[in-house]
Amino acid sequence: MMDNVMESGNVGRTFPNNMRSNKKPSSSSLPMVFRVVMRMNVRLLFVFLLFSFGALFYVGASTSPIIVFVFSVCILSFLVAIYLTKWVLSKDEGPPEMIDISDAIRDGAEGFFKTQYGSISKMALLLALLIFAIYIFRPQQDSSTLGTFTTASITVFSFLLGAVCSGMAGYVGMWVSVRANVRVSSAARRSAREALQIAVRAGGFSALVVVGMAVLGVAILYATFYVCLGVDSPGSIKVTDLPLLLVGYGFGASFVALFAQLGGGIYTKAADVGADLVGKVEQGIPEDDPRNPAVIADLVGDNVGDCAARGADLFESIAAEIISAMILGGTMARRCKIEDPSGFILFPLVIHSFDLIVSSVGIFSIRGTRDPGVIGVMEDPMTILQKGYSVTILLAVLTFGLSTRWMLYTEQAPSAWLNFALCGLVGIMTAYIFVWITQYYTDYKHEPVRKLALSSSTGHGTNIIAGISLGLESTALPVIVISISIVSAFWLGQTSGLVDEAGNPTGGLFGTAVATMGMLSTAAYVLTMDMFGPIADNAGGIVEMSQQPESVREITDVLDAAGNTTKATTKGFAIGSAALASFLLFSAYMDEVASFAHTSFTQVDIAIPEVFVGGLLGSMLIFLFSAWACAAVGRTAQEVVNEVRRQFIERPGIMDYKEKPDYGRCVAIVASASLREMIKPGALAVLSPIFIGILFRVLGYYTGHPLLGAKVVAAMLMFATVSGILMALFLNTAGGAWDNAKKYIETGALGGKGSDSHKAAITGDTVGDPFKDTAGPSLHVLIKMLATITLVMAPIFL
Repeated sequence: MMDNVMESGNVGRTFPNNMRSNKKPSSSSLPMVFRVVMRMNVRLLFVFLLFSFGALFYVGASTSPIIVFVFSVCILSFLVAIYLTKWVLSKDEGPPEMIDISDAIRDGAEGFFKTQYGSISKMALLLALLIFAIYIFRPQQDSSTLGTFTTASITVFSFLLGAVCSGMAGYVGMWVSVRANVRVSSAARRSAREALQIAVRAGGFSALVVVGMAVLGVAILYATFYVCLGVDSPGSIKVTDLPLLLVGYGFGASFVALFAQLGGGIYTKAADVGADLVGKVEQGIPEDDPRNPAVIADLVGDNVGDCAARGADLFESIAAEIISAMILGGTMARRCKIEDPSGFILFPLVIHSFDLIVSSVGIFSIRGTRDPGVIGVMEDPMTILQKGYSVTILLAVLTFGLSTRWMLYTEQAPSAWLNFALCGLVGIMTAYIFVWITQYYTDYKHEPVRKLALSSSTGHGTNIIAGISLGLESTALPVIVISISIVSAFWLGQTSGLVDEAGNPTGGLFGTAVATMGMLSTAAYVLTMDMFGPIADNAGGIVEMSQQPESVREITDVLDAAGNTTKATTKGFAIGSAALASFLLFSAYMDEVASFAHTSFTQVDIAIPEVFVGGLLGSMLIFLFSAWACAAVGRTAQEVVNEVRRQFIERPGIMDYKEKPDYGRCVAIVASASLREMIKPGALAVLSPIFIGILFRVLGYYTGHPLLGAKVVAAMLMFATVSGILMALFLNTAGGAWDNAKKYIETGALGGKGSDSHKAAITGDTVGDPFKDTAGPSLHVLIKMLATITLVMAPIFL
């Protein structure tokens, strides 16, 4: 009956059937590793997997029972992800017009992914050669028993593996989104709750795979190096030094995530801005209207920018946090002469293994309604998602406490585990507060966004002023929360009772590491909420393009508004975790410099002019990077605007559904421009710390200050981290608030769609697009990449 209503509602409002594309996505768009697996004989594949699992568990058992536990949980999480995939793909794709639109989105997304990651892989190979050359000619550490060639090979291998895994994480995020979007659209015709459940479970699949890959990748590297290098055997490397060999893995993940976020962000926001400016403002047609030539490019952008890039981003966040915490755990265990340091080193892997378990429970706690016929008013999606998050948080607190007692108990300080459990609680509370703060500033149920919407009633200028002031104000509370959490965790760690040979407390930095782990102990569920956003956005676009009844569009609009909030909250969460992780990596960098320089390196004096200049350059880097990222969106959007205007002029029948827009032309423009534009800011981020470090190293050589290069880079890293956190908070929150102010007006407030207030809100949303989806997300990746690149390149600064 509903299908009949839909068909009757579509009469005269859609393009003729023979004008739709029937092209199916090609398997050639898949990454090579997936194509190889798909072509393998089933029996051969089974034997290969059996052999791989056997080798995996043999290496794990030869390392530690803890590694076996981590391997087991990761594999179980992959099985749960496969179940979620089958469940999502079992849902119907709706009528043919929905399938046609979904196929076009899938083609565009997979084609761009293949081209983009082809470019990134070439740059990664060049950088790998540079790293190898640096490690071949770097000075040798006194404590190192590995040759320079072995160390160089290990670092390069880790870098390339991290890059490959980060790319695969991005592909997984995109793969599920381009298949779930149409199923959410179809479910919205029957039940709002069913549509919500499909979007959440699709996001859950991506989250479990991404987090599981990050944990499994680090665990495999650690176990492999442990066995192959004969760790702790006479004349070999010590287990407390082993985590330093994993730094390349984090750098590779950061490198790919940065370019994925830049390219995807430029793509999605340039298409979005171009579509909105001409479609909504000039032509007065609804969002995602099929008459808009840029609408397919906009929907493709949701997948390559918000899904693929965010998958690589969170993969990098978890990998960097695990590795930095393992380094600090090993350093503390060595200084305290702890008999069995494996618990302190492997603790991060155990925490994220439990993250997979508790997040799975949270995902499955969101169920469909018993009445599948309900189409109308639905429960607030944010309330449902918050309930699932609360379940996940509660379980995370319990498992964190158990993990600290299991892994961090030592006879030298019997109560230390309790202090570290409290550090984890500080991190978990920080994550929850961060989510709440960002939701307060970006959800239209709260006062800040409603005030922003009200400012639209007096014009475009007042909307921009109100949005900028809101973004600036929103930096205060998160910074206070981060500051309190760092000091609290450091104090709890420092008073844990662990001391070095001289009796000095040594647990402070590890306490902050444990707090960071606590903040990321629900990362899989947070990524689920993040992936929910672009899937819901895509579903709304498919519903609008296929001209479904207004009741269906109302459901997807509610899901889309909730998705905007979840995307903003998870970005705030990512910034907070980036701040803590960068603090840990900075400490590891100083230890690494001290090890190579054979001298103490515990402080950076910014009263030294050159060091102060390094700090200024670090802050400048953040502003220049943000400017170039936003300018790239602006230039690409101008090309889209000109193309859309041209098509409306040359094809007047588009507005009457008599002529079909050339969607492919806008897709091609955005794809080529985004690949071109991502190079400049990306190169700035990668090359700046290397150039600055070498420049001041040379200056220090001629002025008699051998550590000047390392000190200047340390100052640059500190100032860049502080400036980057503030800038990212401002950009993400302001952009999210502008977006939801527009959504609030579209609910009927302040004149509703088409009113002057709505047009002013669209202007604000357009300004905020590159803020929240290009420059902002790229910044917190940049912060962590700067920390990992300085750690990897530390020898050339001496």
